[in-house]
Amino acid sequence: MTGSDRTSLDSIPSGRTLADLPEPLALLFDLDGTVVDTVHLRAEAWRRAFLRIGLAIDPAALRPYMGSDGRWLAGEVARAAGRELDWAARDELDRSSGALFDELNVSPATLPAATELLTALEASGRPFCIATASQPGQVAASVRALRLPTPPTITDAGHVEHAKPAPDLLFAAAAQLGVAPPTCWYVGDSTWDMMASVGAGMIGIGVATGATHPDGLLAAGAVVAIPSLVDLLEDLRRRGVVGA
Repeated sequence: MTGSDRTSLDSIPSGRTLADLPEPLALLFDLDGTVVDTVHLRAEAWRRAFLRIGLAIDPAALRPYMGSDGRWLAGEVARAAGRELDWAARDELDRSSGALFDELNVSPATLPAATELLTALEASGRPFCIATASQPGQVAASVRALRLPTPPTITDAGHVEHAKPAPDLLFAAAAQLGVAPPTCWYVGDSTWDMMASVGAGMIGIGVATGATHPDGLLAAGAVVAIPSLVDLLEDLRRRGVVGA
């Protein structure tokens, strides 16, 4: 990519599509709702975790929070329900939710084109990673479901003090890949993903396969919103980034 390819976000035209974007040096992917169909399981795990501390939370109220830092989620949802949690309590609730999720996430389904896309990126040598707000140890079943030729690079909440919507996770992921944040695309399904991409100065690609509809993704800062990873795979093939 040349210097002129590294177009600032402000110079990308309105009504933009993937074809309008500068080619990425690296791609970062959220996990739940982006490459694996697990948002409903995450919401159910959180519902059960909150119930353990005496808070009955409607799963529909939890879905919009999926993809955010679990400790932040715990504090925000508990506060809305009338209870303040200190950092230790939020961390414990996050870990409880993670353990419940592991029990539920026994056979996760991958989302359309996820395995094909990530396998093609690996074959092309284009750097990519999974950047997820999940705690360490909560991603193994979902990553195995992708059936990738080799284990992908993973940046999770254990790498940072504050995960999404803070940009710290994306900065850490870019550092792991050895690339500058503005040269990356971050692909995610939630408002928190897109907010983090804005904070990190990355191009956010919203995928409407999980927690948020296209309008919500765009409102949160997505540069482009697409129906599924099929669109992204087709664009990268058109560019010659990955093979046909």
